[in-house]
Amino acid sequence: MTRFSFTIAATDGKARTGTIAMQRGEIRTPAFMPVGTAGTVKAVKPADVRAAGADIILGNTYHLMLRPGAERVAKLGGLHRFMQWDRPILTDSGGYQVMSLSALTKRSEEGVAFASHLDGSRHMLSPERSMEIQRLLGSDIVMAFDELVPTTSTREVQAAAMERSMRWARRSRAAFDAGGDHAERAALFGIQQGALDERLRKASADALLDIGFDGYAVGGLAVGEGQEAMFGCLDYAPGQLDPMKPRYLMGVGKPDDIVGAVERGIDMFDCVLPTRSGRNGQAFTWDGPINIRNAKFAEDQTPLDLESPTAPWTKAYLHHLIKSGEMLGAMLMTEHNLWFYQRLMQGLRDAISDGRLTAFADDFRARYTRPKS
Repeated sequence: MTRFSFTIAATDGKARTGTIAMQRGEIRTPAFMPVGTAGTVKAVKPADVRAAGADIILGNTYHLMLRPGAERVAKLGGLHRFMQWDRPILTDSGGYQVMSLSALTKRSEEGVAFASHLDGSRHMLSPERSMEIQRLLGSDIVMAFDELVPTTSTREVQAAAMERSMRWARRSRAAFDAGGDHAERAALFGIQQGALDERLRKASADALLDIGFDGYAVGGLAVGEGQEAMFGCLDYAPGQLDPMKPRYLMGVGKPDDIVGAVERGIDMFDCVLPTRSGRNGQAFTWDGPINIRNAKFAEDQTPLDLESPTAPWTKAYLHHLIKSGEMLGAMLMTEHNLWFYQRLMQGLRDAISDGRLTAFADDFRARYTRPKS
């Protein structure tokens, strides 16, 4: 069976639609990956994630290495069996979480020594250890280990982090390739760094292309720089990467971010937003996000969307559940948001196939961002 392949079926401007084929199934692109940080897409059963339209989910190396432990997950049959998800899983490398969640981090050429945010225990995460953890989890798409610094850092700091990330990318490649049977059925993606500097991005892309990966991520964005700056970077960054390989924008994002990134050539996305927002009472709709806690929904007898899997329940009922802190409220709101994101991705795929992406994107933005009464 195919280990990994990417076929582009149609293009419209810089945007592409196609299919990633892997042993555990096909991934339609552009694709949105719901985030299953600790072996679960929060508040939703795996079958419902699939029913919403997701072809792939994301798991997190950092969280799973700390609890329940990668070795334990492997002993229990791997992450797919552990969580009962039989389709592809992408695992991030853990680098972002180490640097954003952990206390007392110490970076070196070897990797990052850190204290767990759970119990203060000390750990070392290196390219080799990251590859080992992702192998133990049984990931289908493995991410290279990289170093992330704020876009507000000096150019000197950004350049040093990018160059170290490229050295770590080469070590990640070597460690992945030494992974035996796992390397024969999984794929490895490299991560482009360089903040908002076009020349640093180009140097990073050239280094990654020299190493060779199955796909490439645009990293270091969606970390507070704002949509305009992010889009400015995406105007050139995807084009620096191999046009025949998937391009993954990490940690994005809001629906209008996704539409703009697809227009600029991005194929894959992940974000906690639809699940986190759902648990906190925010629903995404074609008319923009709404806060179901608002008093105006207390007697609203219409559904969030007539086609949503939550259509049998009214906004009034969802308002009651969320205000009451009932678990069902988080479950239904999350299920709706996952459905909405997957419908958006299907709309983008169809628009690219039909050569009408500009009209679709313009119509979406006009309705989604229209001022609310």
